[in-house]
Amino acid sequence: QVQLVESGGGLVQAGGSLRLSCAASGATFSINSMGWYCQAPGKQRELVASITSDGITNYKDSVKGRFTISRDNAKNTVFLQMSSLKPEETAVYYCNAQTRTRYAIYNYWGQGTQVTVSS
Repeated sequence: QVQLVESGGGLVQAGGSLRLSCAASGATFSINSMGWYCQAPGKQRELVASITSDGITNYKDSVKGRFTISRDNAKNTVFLQMSSLKPEETAVYYCNAQTRTRYAIYNYWGQGTQVTVSS
């Protein structure tokens, strides 16, 4: 129903910046919110940032002030600007799109993009 394609990951030195992009296609009209999650090996996937269709944002505490999520609703694209990156933020970053029905929440995921932060 919703397809997500991510780009922008890569290798960066500690303190550097990256900008991730995620383009949604398919039933984009049904998307209530989009976000970015990170997952390191052996760790659970966790929310980094999310944004609703109305522009309301939410961030993981440790990235507040350094990461910014934004969304271009007309282009069905969400971005994550990451600044002052830390080595512990090395992970696969997944784009997420969430839709809602009366009884359920549905999550769609991108393929993931690797972010590696070197010291």
